[in-house]
Amino acid sequence: MAVEIQKESGGKLMTVRVSGKLTKEDYDRFVPEIEQAIERFGKIRFLLEMRDFHGWQAAALWEDIKFDAKHFADIERLALVGDKKWEKGMGTFCEPFTTAKIKYFDLTQVEQAREWITAGLEAPVS
Repeated sequence: MAVEIQKESGGKLMTVRVSGKLTKEDYDRFVPEIEQAIERFGKIRFLLEMRDFHGWQAAALWEDIKFDAKHFADIERLALVGDKKWEKGMGTFCEPFTTAKIKYFDLTQVEQAREWITAGLEAPVS
């Protein structure tokens, strides 16, 4: 599994690129970074880019469910970028678990996803 996190706008925007299958250890690494951003900004934005993504191991899926329940109202916008039919369905599946505006983009639309996720995003205050 490969997980790459890029923070932008002082950390209010998190771009997370995933491939392979997510593990509990992946969540142990990146959830603290996300929670720090939530603590600092209240609400954050997420761009999740899935390339050759194969889903979650069972323990990782449980970590994801716990994260979603804890941070139900902490994600302002969620852009999902992928290339599989089931990834597109994730947007609909996620709706009951968050108050975030969610939009799916094909991998060929990464730039449009970036435009949407950053629209109206204020510059960070130091």
